[in-house]
Amino acid sequence: MQRLINSWAKQGMMLPRSLHALYEHLRDYFVIVDDEHIAGCVALHVAWDDLAEVRSMAVSPDRQRHHLGLTLLDAALQEAADLGISRVFVLTYVPDFFARRGFQTVAKTELPQKIWQECIHCIHFPDCDEEAMLLTLPQQEPAVPPLGS
Repeated sequence: MQRLINSWAKQGMMLPRSLHALYEHLRDYFVIVDDEHIAGCVALHVAWDDLAEVRSMAVSPDRQRHHLGLTLLDAALQEAADLGISRVFVLTYVPDFFARRGFQTVAKTELPQKIWQECIHCIHFPDCDEEAMLLTLPQQEPAVPPLGS
């Protein structure tokens, strides 16, 4: 996963991830394996009881145009819905992809302070040129009871 993510990061398409960060959040990831190689990955990071972030979505260059990105995003969004999360956001350099799935551009100032606590450690802070986008999921009964229930 690190090689795939960081290959896109070297092209300025996403932020790099250290092995430490990947292992620390390993359970957040969905991975598509093709011929024993990672063809794509995405993470869903729960930020609050009603808010999650899509992170580190990457598809191998030789698997582009095979709808793997949509498959990965759909898996992350389904998990968010299953957890009862109503809003999912992304910081992205490819807003058109997310707009096709219903994400709307929002001001970064609309994201909660918790998110800015993470952003402050980024090499691009405060001059981040990623676009913030938000999707409100249809309300449904969560498959997993909310925390504290």
